[in-house]
Amino acid sequence: MELINGLETEKLVQTVGQIKQDWNLGKTVWKATTKWKGGFRVLTCSREFSISADEPDMLCGTDTAANPVEMILQAYGACLTIGYAMNAAVRGINLDDIQIELEGEIDLPGFLGLEAPEELNMDKLPGYKNIKANVKIKGDADSNALRELHEHVLKTSPVGVTLSRGVKVSTSLEVV
Repeated sequence: MELINGLETEKLVQTVGQIKQDWNLGKTVWKATTKWKGGFRVLTCSREFSISADEPDMLCGTDTAANPVEMILQAYGACLTIGYAMNAAVRGINLDDIQIELEGEIDLPGFLGLEAPEELNMDKLPGYKNIKANVKIKGDADSNALRELHEHVLKTSPVGVTLSRGVKVSTSLEVV
């Protein structure tokens, strides 16, 4: 079986073919759980994988792990990287390197339940105002093919698309 970018291209093509034959296979549900560990420490789990979260010292955490908004940047970068590797492989492009630097701007008053003076032009809502990703990619294709790959990955990144549009979120409470 041919490996490109460490991926079995035949298996990728088969997966796409199976979904085309039965579109219901494309409907998936992903799950996660969290457990508070005291202070701002949290353990998050999906399937059999766990990730710790915390807040930095400047937000009164113990700085033992990335915080949730940093995890958003990490998730977007990981999603893009996976997209480049997969889509390059099915195009027959061997990649030598993918590096992505990400940054996002958050105004803390919204998170803290504060309203900053209007002249500071700070966002009243908690969360990212913007996210920037700088992608550096090296492969055996010409720059046009890599640009096409880049544009395709941006359009099909589940995390990127989720970040760029409104998503219905519902949360319930059970007091125990």
